[in-house]
Amino acid sequence: MQLELVEKGKNTVTINMHEQKMTVVNPLISELLKDDAVDDVIYIDTHPELHVPSLTVVVKSGKPQTALKRAAKSLSSQYKEARKQVLKQI
Repeated sequence: MQLELVEKGKNTVTINMHEQKMTVVNPLISELLKDDAVDDVIYIDTHPELHVPSLTVVVKSGKPQTALKRAAKSLSSQYKEARKQVLKQI
């Protein structure tokens, strides 16, 4: 998945998500919505040949880029732990 910064404001950031996979996007959105600093997450995915999917993060406090980094780090930790548990069982 390739990310492209579209717009960055004081409380918002919008990125285009080229070649995105919903198996990554859905958990990212869920993780962002758990963050108390995040006010809203807007994901727009219209026709795949006419529009690149975009994700907008709106924060109440802090920087939206920081919220994205926190969510990505949290997901990374969760997936590492899940991988470790699976490998332990097989």
